[in-house]
Amino acid sequence: MRGVGIVRGPARAELNRSDHTHRPTPSMKLTAEQLALLPDDQDVASYEENGYYISKEGVLPNALIDAASAGSERLYRGERDSVLPFETGYSNWQPGDGDGMRNNEFVSLQMKELHTLAVYPVLGAIAAKLTRSKTIRVLDDQLIFKPSKTGDASSTITGWHADRAYWATCSSDNLITAWIPLHSVEVTRSPLVVMAGSHRWQGLQDVRFFNQQNLAELEQNFRAQGKEVRVVPMTLKKGQVSFHHGWTVHASYPNTSGQPRLSFAVHLQDGGNHYRPYRNAQGREVHIFDEKLCRKLPNGDADFSDPSVFPTVWSEGE
Repeated sequence: MRGVGIVRGPARAELNRSDHTHRPTPSMKLTAEQLALLPDDQDVASYEENGYYISKEGVLPNALIDAASAGSERLYRGERDSVLPFETGYSNWQPGDGDGMRNNEFVSLQMKELHTLAVYPVLGAIAAKLTRSKTIRVLDDQLIFKPSKTGDASSTITGWHADRAYWATCSSDNLITAWIPLHSVEVTRSPLVVMAGSHRWQGLQDVRFFNQQNLAELEQNFRAQGKEVRVVPMTLKKGQVSFHHGWTVHASYPNTSGQPRLSFAVHLQDGGNHYRPYRNAQGREVHIFDEKLCRKLPNGDADFSDPSVFPTVWSEGE
């Protein structure tokens, strides 16, 4: 996840969309088979206690995942179906940036295959049930490619962080992330790892250590504060998805599998989320990049319900 910074930009910047300016809204109806894949009440209680949930197998069909993989390859070749109005201010790996880790944000606004995956209704239905929300919208997303390293693989570690700490101008503490590997992920292939129950800790506003690779150091710091640190790896089969609360502290292990790891994180907001002004401990006004992409409300605030940037994935009753 990118860092929080001061962002000031134009009131509205239109996305340049080539062939899908009006993307279709996904059907909100689920089949009986899809309904059976949703979390039950015990799963919801576990999520509320531990801050994470691992889906049942087969939540995502292989064809959907394979199409997203193909879209990812097109993006890495430099292709775009839609062009964002800004080239900087967010993570945006380019082919000339080298063969290390790749981090590209807001890819569902740029590649149609990744948009289709991001708004897949089952993802929204699961998120809605876990967060006890009626409406789920996309907030933003990240496509992360990790090469496999032998020997010192620390460069493929993602440091401990809480997603919600990067979304300072969001009003909701009910935000949730769907983490989607585009293949099976074993322990050696850099699974997401979470600190179970950390979403209930206090004082996580500054836990933004995405680029710090010494995982043990922060674990020890938390233990020194009297916190119970229980690290759980999210090993998944292709078609499974893990979900974690916006305040759940998480990271990812090094990739030593001999194969690259490709994952898509779709950050989701509940229907009640809206913009709120925020100042950091030094009194400086903070903004997030999402605000530059969306329309403004009559009072000038960013509209986090703008459907062109934050499409609805699930809405109860539709």
